[in-house]
Amino acid sequence: MVDKLPETAIAEVLAGKIAALRADSLPPAVRRKCEELLIDVVGLCVTVRNEGYIKAAIAAWDDEGPCTAIGHARTMSAAGAAFVNGTAIHGEDFDDTFEGGPVHAGAVIVPAVLAACERHKPDGPSVLLGIAVGVETMCRLSTVAPTLTHKAGFHPTAIFGAMGAAAGVGAALGLTARQLVDALGTVGSMASGIIEYLAEGAWTKRLHPGWAAQSGLRAALLGRAGFIGPRTVFEGVHGFFHGFANTTKGDYDAITGDFGQRWVTETLAFKPYPCGTMTHPYIDCARRLAAKGIKGSDIKEMVCEVGEGTVHRLWEPLAAKQKPTNGYAGKFSTPYCVAAGFVRGNVGLGDFADDAVRDPAVVELAGKVRYQIDPNNPYPKNFTGHIRAVLNDGRVVEERQPHMRGGAHEPLTRQDIEDKFALNATHGGWNDGHIKEALALMRTLYDGRIDLAPLRR
Repeated sequence: MVDKLPETAIAEVLAGKIAALRADSLPPAVRRKCEELLIDVVGLCVTVRNEGYIKAAIAAWDDEGPCTAIGHARTMSAAGAAFVNGTAIHGEDFDDTFEGGPVHAGAVIVPAVLAACERHKPDGPSVLLGIAVGVETMCRLSTVAPTLTHKAGFHPTAIFGAMGAAAGVGAALGLTARQLVDALGTVGSMASGIIEYLAEGAWTKRLHPGWAAQSGLRAALLGRAGFIGPRTVFEGVHGFFHGFANTTKGDYDAITGDFGQRWVTETLAFKPYPCGTMTHPYIDCARRLAAKGIKGSDIKEMVCEVGEGTVHRLWEPLAAKQKPTNGYAGKFSTPYCVAAGFVRGNVGLGDFADDAVRDPAVVELAGKVRYQIDPNNPYPKNFTGHIRAVLNDGRVVEERQPHMRGGAHEPLTRQDIEDKFALNATHGGWNDGHIKEALALMRTLYDGRIDLAPLRR
């Protein structure tokens, strides 16, 4: 017997709310966050433009077009630009995070919307609306069934990103509610991204946002062209959450309840360290311990209280996390990040080179770092840190961090974000003139006709 279908599906409610939004009605705080998001992600594209995985991504995408791969002279199709930019933004795990998810929205939504508008509707307010809608949709979806997507073996940024990109591009291009429903229904079949990259630090996590961005873009164009997708894509017995979270019983009101009235986009966090977000508070604790004059040789063990939902990605298998196989694997190892922050006093891009993760002093200390599950840890609603250092002389020294710096509780300032952009762009080879020109462009991009040519170098 076939289950009775709902008279009004979740996608239909969401699409109606999206179709009713206008760029000039967005709250000032949402616009500011979208401006900061643009600045942050462009810097991340530039900083990795000469990395091997970006060269491979560009070389493998062989269709030309009018759209900008940020930091490169070559122009590409809209799908190609979305893919390359999304891969670049997420490449060093230095991009924004939504703490309730966790998902990385900027790496998916900004490339998808920029490419779609550059190709089809080069209008700044449309870009603003599309980014705001896409980020909001993606972040809200990640709270419907928290942690279950990761447990099922999928990367939430990849899975929810495809949906968010379809919504954002659809909003930017002015799709009707019916066309948006079809776009959402179709992109459910395009979403993908497994987390087996964790085994050996393979590159696939890097391309997940790029793939999601181009998938959402394609789905929105299919919806605009009249291609029909299932309206029960979210809650259906064979739907999105059934497939990627092994449930159909999520909190769907988290998507639609007050969409367009309350904006979770305002709470996006910007990263101070280029590694897995949940490691950040532990790095802060490690740096403070070192600042007290404690030496690595003084330490018998470092025990971290953690949320259970982080263990399978950042802590296990423990022996492998204590000695990551390469620099990229180090980004998803809390023992390594703790040790690097303690020994070196900070954690930056250079700390995830292959040679850096083999530093004997860091490897020795990482081998002393272990975890203990705290059943009261608030993850994923809040990212906290705790280290209890047991010293060889019997003393115990503890540090706690109640939240992620750069997040809703302690946000980075606009100047912090522009400074981060400048450092990343310099690392990628841009000079001061290029940096100033790009910043001027991004400060006004949402106001008129868009021209991304200054970003092609």
